[in-house]
Amino acid sequence: MSLIVGEKAPDFKLFNTEKKEISLSELKGKNVVLLFFPLAFTSTCTAELCNIRDNYSIYNNLDAVVFGISVDSLFSLGKFKAEQNLNFDLLSDFNKEVSKAYDCLYTQFGFGMMGVSKRASFVIDKEGILKHQEVLEKAGDLPNFEAIQSALRSAK
Repeated sequence: MSLIVGEKAPDFKLFNTEKKEISLSELKGKNVVLLFFPLAFTSTCTAELCNIRDNYSIYNNLDAVVFGISVDSLFSLGKFKAEQNLNFDLLSDFNKEVSKAYDCLYTQFGFGMMGVSKRASFVIDKEGILKHQEVLEKAGDLPNFEAIQSALRSAK
């Protein structure tokens, strides 16, 4: 079931690479950007997350906290975060529950892999309301960063 802009975003609890549990409900009062991505260490995922890293001041100035989410383990995400010098949290959705809740999970992915997150972006305002969503079918496409920033400007 697809999420609807203007409705409450599904709550979740996931672990970051420092083994700290992060929940959406605890982020109330902050604008949140969720970036689901298929797999760490792949070219498009690296380009996407490095774009956020290099432009993090934009998101910071829009009073937003950004999270990258994939089905990779928190250990492989930790290695990926360190290698790419990422300045925001990566969250492990190893059990695929959040990707399912946000309706952004491939049933079939390349090389016979099943249950990989689609590339998707969501903006959630300070009250937990979904302000933007983009779920991409093609893993090689990048999210619309300008649309994400525009949604944050309107949520501010």
